[in-house]
Amino acid sequence: MARGNRTVGLQRPGGSAIAAPFMTVALRHGAGRASTLDLTPDPSFAARQRMEIRDLADAARLWRLCWTLAWLDIRLRYRGSVLGPFWLTLSTAAMVGSMGVVYAFLFHMDSREYLPFLALSLVLWGYLNALVTDGCLTYTTVEAMIRSMRMPYSLYGARVVMRNLLVLAHNVVVIVAVFVTLRVWPGVTALLVLPGLVLWLADSLAVCVLLGALCARFRDIPPIVGSIMQMAFFISGVIWKPSQLGAREWLLDFNPFFSLLEVVRAPLLGEVPSAFVWVSAAVYSVVLCATSWLLFARVRNRIAFWV
Repeated sequence: MARGNRTVGLQRPGGSAIAAPFMTVALRHGAGRASTLDLTPDPSFAARQRMEIRDLADAARLWRLCWTLAWLDIRLRYRGSVLGPFWLTLSTAAMVGSMGVVYAFLFHMDSREYLPFLALSLVLWGYLNALVTDGCLTYTTVEAMIRSMRMPYSLYGARVVMRNLLVLAHNVVVIVAVFVTLRVWPGVTALLVLPGLVLWLADSLAVCVLLGALCARFRDIPPIVGSIMQMAFFISGVIWKPSQLGAREWLLDFNPFFSLLEVVRAPLLGEVPSAFVWVSAAVYSVVLCATSWLLFARVRNRIAFWV
């Protein structure tokens, strides 16, 4: 059946041309491009994996669109503002300055040692907290787009990641200002941050896809996630140094938030994370990505009905 410059063919696995519940729709475009729409009601496990791989590949090819949508989100969020996202940078700088003086006194620590730690911790945690919060709304906030056009579902998760990376880039100014003012430089140890950043990127997309699907189905999850993040802020060594736990510092290695935070924070402070921190962060990342992969493969075709 032809419509304009597009040809639609129906085919059921096995070669039969009879339209049945188990079938695929092959779309032929005028420029020689082709795409496939799978109408199988309950595809096999292997078929779900192939569809998820295709979804991720399609999202990767649309990286320019992802960047544009993320930048548009930033502009719309701060529309009419003079400083735009730099308001968040100023508030972070004010928090670092005020908390740095007070908590350095309470913890009996040298401000030159504590301020770089606090600046890094607050900026990095701000990214994690905003990412998890926005990740819960990955699909529900783009309901109109999901229902009106066919795009890879993983693209919406990448859009959330890109948006928060742009905000993080603005807040890095605070870290640089503190380091320059106090004349602190981590040295070549800072290169160890690269593996940690790779883990963060993979985990960020996994979190958005996982929480986005779960929160689209169960609308009670976002408040629960918000409460968990608030508790994690106080028990993950964000505003206090892990060394203050003394002999019980090893307990932090079993905190996934601390491990993932430490693999990025420690190298930027000129410290080498312990082997257990690296291993635990890698294990937590593998578990997170595997869970997200399996869930996304299972429910990807149902998201449009949940939003």
